[in-house]
Amino acid sequence: MRKPADWMQMPTDDRILEALEGGLRLTPAVIAENIDKSRTHVSRRLSDLTDYGLIEKPKRGYYEITDVGREYLDGELDAGDLSNG
Repeated sequence: MRKPADWMQMPTDDRILEALEGGLRLTPAVIAENIDKSRTHVSRRLSDLTDYGLIEKPKRGYYEITDVGREYLDGELDAGDLSNG
């Protein structure tokens, strides 16, 4: 069972992580299209998810999930234990 943190926006943050779970590097616009949210909203959430280490930005404009993000999705990590930065 997943353990989200108080700072997370559910279910949007889970849906963003799930979109990246396949190992693809995606842009905010592509993620937004696939989870039916605005690009602006997704970009804001990507910023927080990056700050907490659940995703990373390997290249300008692209995001991918980290091992920490996968552990969260698998229910092996309590996101409340993560620190910002």
